[in-house]
Amino acid sequence: MKGIILPVLGLILILTGSLGAQVVVDQMLVKSISERAHAIDPQVVEWRRHLHENPELSNREFETAAYIEGHLKELGLEVKTGIAHTGVVGVLRGGSGGPVVGLRADMDGLPVVERVDLPFASKVKSTYLGEEVGVMHACGHDTHVAMLMGAASILTEMKDQIAGTVVFIFQPAEEGAPPGEEGGAELMVKEGLIDEFGIDVVFGLHISSGLDVGRINYKPGGFLAASDRFVITVKGKQSHGSTPWTGVDPITVSAQIIQGLNNIVSRQTELTKEAAIISVGKIDGGVRNNIIPEECQMIGTIRTLDSDMQRVIHEKIRLTATKIAEASGAEAIVDIQIGYPVTYNDPALLQSTIPVLYELAGEDNVRLSHPITGAEDFSFFANEVPGVFLFLGGKPIDLPQGKVAPHHTPDFFIDESGMALGVKALCGMTLNYMAAN
Repeated sequence: MKGIILPVLGLILILTGSLGAQVVVDQMLVKSISERAHAIDPQVVEWRRHLHENPELSNREFETAAYIEGHLKELGLEVKTGIAHTGVVGVLRGGSGGPVVGLRADMDGLPVVERVDLPFASKVKSTYLGEEVGVMHACGHDTHVAMLMGAASILTEMKDQIAGTVVFIFQPAEEGAPPGEEGGAELMVKEGLIDEFGIDVVFGLHISSGLDVGRINYKPGGFLAASDRFVITVKGKQSHGSTPWTGVDPITVSAQIIQGLNNIVSRQTELTKEAAIISVGKIDGGVRNNIIPEECQMIGTIRTLDSDMQRVIHEKIRLTATKIAEASGAEAIVDIQIGYPVTYNDPALLQSTIPVLYELAGEDNVRLSHPITGAEDFSFFANEVPGVFLFLGGKPIDLPQGKVAPHHTPDFFIDESGMALGVKALCGMTLNYMAAN
């Protein structure tokens, strides 16, 4: 088909035979979204500050869930609570039928003591792994919730213009459920969230303390890494430290295994295809200086951005560890625990989304990113239906990059002026998809 121009929801959908579907964004729609986002921005900031001052740990977001529930009910949305323990979902049914778009924000804080001098800094204490800890929104999930609450307000105001349904997903436990518990996006999917609400696509974003305010970064395909945990237990033979030849030293064998693991990435992995990382974060063995122990254990993380590479690297870890141990007369037991999958941006969905991001943020501010070896459990949603996940700038423009506090640290800081663009992006991606479908 060519030459067919259909006005849909304030957008113009142009269908061409050679280029496929192309969405040209109506400037009036962009203006409407922008004006509404800036009008509600003081309220979004207020919500964020409340959430920042009152963080809760994974699977314990009870007050956060109640706060969100109250807002969604005020908007007159259908609300379901108790999903994956503390998750909240709001459903907005538009003025006419159409696709179902999921918008996701994560809710949990971290066991970190805040060091930032803010009037709304967290003073909250809680219990984590049996110890009293400080709790802080040290990864920006408070901003994610506030921005999605803002998007819910704006899209509800535009209800009569919406051709489809919006499902607002407030997800607990992105940082990982406590030991012995299930949680997060994985549990939401397991409980049937996608099928229950008939979600066709899902959009999400993550604020970044290292990306300038006003910027959006994206990448098609694998954007964030799969995150898997491994435990390698090396069993040797105990002996006196003065006569190592009478035993089998599992500490020496472990050192050789660590070197072998490093060689998997540096010498056996096609890094021009995608990045990969194997890191040993903990090693434990022995009780005193002159005893060669019976056993040594190492624990680490595997990060991959391609599922085939992930499978091969797992195989090579097992082979490397067991054969190095065998060569020394020891035994290596390898346990690889599958964690979050690769966060995969559907290329076609992303391509159709970029034009509206250009209009909302300015083309120079929407940039292709390198892959990121951090992990995100948004990946569980994007494994079920096409998804797009973006990074949103939260760094003050005048702050030098060398002074940025990383995520998950006591000095983590977000410039709140970046949230208005996040609200606009969530609304724009939703309306853009509905227009094109």
